[in-house]
Amino acid sequence: MDGNHLGLGIQAKERLIFALDVSTAAAAEALLDRVHSSVGVVKIGLELFTREGPAIIRLAQDRGKPVFLDLKFLDIDETVQRTTASVADLGVSFITVHAHRKTMAAAVRGRAVNPEMKILGVTVLTSFDRSDLEECGSTWSVERLVAARARMASQSGCDGVIASGQESRTIRSEIPFPFLIVTPGVRPAGAGVDDHARATTPYQAIESGADYVVVGRPIRDAPDPCAAAHAIVDEMQTAFARRLQRSA
Repeated sequence: MDGNHLGLGIQAKERLIFALDVSTAAAAEALLDRVHSSVGVVKIGLELFTREGPAIIRLAQDRGKPVFLDLKFLDIDETVQRTTASVADLGVSFITVHAHRKTMAAAVRGRAVNPEMKILGVTVLTSFDRSDLEECGSTWSVERLVAARARMASQSGCDGVIASGQESRTIRSEIPFPFLIVTPGVRPAGAGVDDHARATTPYQAIESGADYVVVGRPIRDAPDPCAAAHAIVDEMQTAFARRLQRSA
């Protein structure tokens, strides 16, 4: 197994994706200034991108931060392919698409102008549980569906998946590194889980096999966002070390 996956030489800060979940460029800029030294990647989602457009990507890039554009594409193949091409031209580092075979394949075709951009398939939202899947007509467990969609993502040429820390170990047992596992719904121990049905702590997420974690509100809403991010990074680093120790 690759040492980079196990934790050898990994700087946890570079694996912390901060969800910049604010509504304006001014708020984003102020928050970035506060956490710049303590987070590695910046995630821009639907709310902020809808209001500010590509300019918000450039703002983060100008501050030296790789951008994770989290728009979760799902549409007909032609639209996904062309939209992915447009995003690839912006120089973002990660994008998300729903983990349906045709959608992922279209995104892979669309990134030709920026082959280094990572495409991540969204398996099952961390706000979903078994009852939500049943409402959609699925009889599968969350874990089974996530694993199946991860296999599809790998077969389709995606670079990884978005999955909760509760499924990371199962995914990693089937699909080796460098296929990436990016885990949202991460909350420090003792913090509220908000609207995440399948939350994990930073330590649990990394120890279970995640390569990156996504954290938003616990940093954004902390009295000292920089200190909150540093605490999460320390916990992640401990988990990376534990993962390496376990494999020895």
